[in-house]
Amino acid sequence: MSVNVNPLPPSALERLLARDRRLTGVALAALVVLAWSYLLVLSKQMSDDASMASMPGMRAMPNMPRLGGATGGAAQSIALTVLMWWTMMIGMMVPSAAPMILLFGNVQRRQLAAESPTLRVALFAGGYVAIWGAFSVLAAAAQIVLTRLTLLTPIELTVTSWLGVLLVALAGVYQLTPLKNACLRRCRSPAAFLSSHWRRGNAGAFRMGVEHGGYCVGCCWLLMGLLFVVGIMNLVWVAVIAAFVLIEKLVPQGETTAKINGIALLALALFLAFNA
Repeated sequence: MSVNVNPLPPSALERLLARDRRLTGVALAALVVLAWSYLLVLSKQMSDDASMASMPGMRAMPNMPRLGGATGGAAQSIALTVLMWWTMMIGMMVPSAAPMILLFGNVQRRQLAAESPTLRVALFAGGYVAIWGAFSVLAAAAQIVLTRLTLLTPIELTVTSWLGVLLVALAGVYQLTPLKNACLRRCRSPAAFLSSHWRRGNAGAFRMGVEHGGYCVGCCWLLMGLLFVVGIMNLVWVAVIAAFVLIEKLVPQGETTAKINGIALLALALFLAFNA
């Protein structure tokens, strides 16, 4: 049996939309603040541990990432590495995804009238964050493999100079590819994405979040790889790359900006190669 829902008057609907946008905005801001707070605490802890480990006669502290040792210790280290990456991705990517999430909430409110869109907005955001969680597993695995191959320093968390040149060059080339441009176009156009990928229900909201997150990963994964070059927990560069992503997604002519950035990265790779 179908239930007819009387649509709310325009003024009442606009008040609800404004209230829900504020609540969603506050929730997203709180998530980003929590992510950056954790990163600041973790960065300080790792810095203190590195200072201790560099003292004569001192060994790496137990809470520093290690690849050997007991199974339980290794499993915990891997889990913490994944958590570190996932937290970084949340802090870096949620701000640029906020316009999409806010628009999705508006559309849900208009369609559902008297029903609250809160759950579906949360599911959409959860899907977006989940796909970056999957990326974080891969990034953590890459960090572990590079460390075992002695291509990543365990203290600075930076790769060797020639591998760094290669990563910067690859990031620059990818900025100029049609795949990068196609993913960026979908990230830059929330209304077009929602109209072409709309799915009904709670499961549909989560799936849409995953799909949007997939486009964002496709757009930015090699930019995130630059963290291996500048230092995985170098929060200044984490913030710079996050701003890089935000500019590409939100400013006018973002596709052109991405190409300019790609050319700049290729120039940087040449400079690094000649000075390696």
